[in-house]
Amino acid sequence: MNAISHHAALIYVMVVVSASDGNMSERELRTIGDIVRTLPVFREFDERRLLAVSQECAAILQEQDGLDAVLGLIKDALPEPLRETAYWLALEVALTEPRVMLEEVRIIELLRRSLEIDRLSAAALDHAAEARYRTP
Repeated sequence: MNAISHHAALIYVMVVVSASDGNMSERELRTIGDIVRTLPVFREFDERRLLAVSQECAAILQEQDGLDAVLGLIKDALPEPLRETAYWLALEVALTEPRVMLEEVRIIELLRRSLEIDRLSAAALDHAAEARYRTP
């Protein structure tokens, strides 16, 4: 498997979470696009490549042991400072929908372990993300 850029790795994170329940909703796709357009980490990324990068990830996921391959590519491509960013992006995509599916929770936990994010940091990011989407 070829190495990917940190931009691609972050997009792969979002695609993996969105696709985990078997349905990439319009809302999730819109969230991914908005994140790529607005988050400072994507300033150097050509957003016209978003679809191609997403399709690359989806193709790998279709292969045998595709999820393990994608997780490995993500981990290898992300420097330490971007690993919590990746985890936060996973939460953002999952929380886009009113109900987080069990498959998404499972993928987020796999990402946390793969990226070696400690439970305390993950809990803080979880709490912040949930607070962002909380409604009365």
